[in-house]
Amino acid sequence: MKIYVDFDDCLCETARAFSVMVEKLFGKYVPYEKVRYFNLQDAFELTDEEYERLMIEGHRPENILSLEETPGAAEVLNEWAMKGHEVSIITGRPFSAYESSRKWLDDHGLGNIKMYCLNKYGRDTFIKNSDFNLELEDYYKMHFDYAVEDSPMAFKFFDHLPDIKVMVYDRPWNREDELPNDNYCRCFDWEQIRGMVD
Repeated sequence: MKIYVDFDDCLCETARAFSVMVEKLFGKYVPYEKVRYFNLQDAFELTDEEYERLMIEGHRPENILSLEETPGAAEVLNEWAMKGHEVSIITGRPFSAYESSRKWLDDHGLGNIKMYCLNKYGRDTFIKNSDFNLELEDYYKMHFDYAVEDSPMAFKFFDHLPDIKVMVYDRPWNREDELPNDNYCRCFDWEQIRGMVD
């Protein structure tokens, strides 16, 4: 099996950390459960300048490395790899966050899992021809049997795979979105996700 796994808010608790960061930087308190939009500028009602600062701070290596693991994520990914499944982490993080993101994975026992940066949201100019960068045309040549994703904005990246099973990690910003079709299933933890693939 080939399995696509998103990074933020699937493997680690990014939105929880950003909620704390926004309060510290700007004095705006939006608890995690009230984060209703995937777009963090909208979720935290930030100005363009505040959003830019948040992105800079949020992608500093020390902040990436301090992100808490989503419970059970590393254990399940390692189980899949040991069973011979091909696991690829496809993240929308900018390439500037690659090294610290790779270190986070290594530090959490996921050194054997491949990670690719894909410009999912038009946020960055990515390094060309690197072994960790995916251009959209390269991504669309890839095949996956399963995917773990939290962002409704990313669902379009599965349109070319009519048989893929997408496990939508339940988060406050995707609860009001209707899932595209029966191939999508809402999952509440990694134990449920493990059962879907097993």
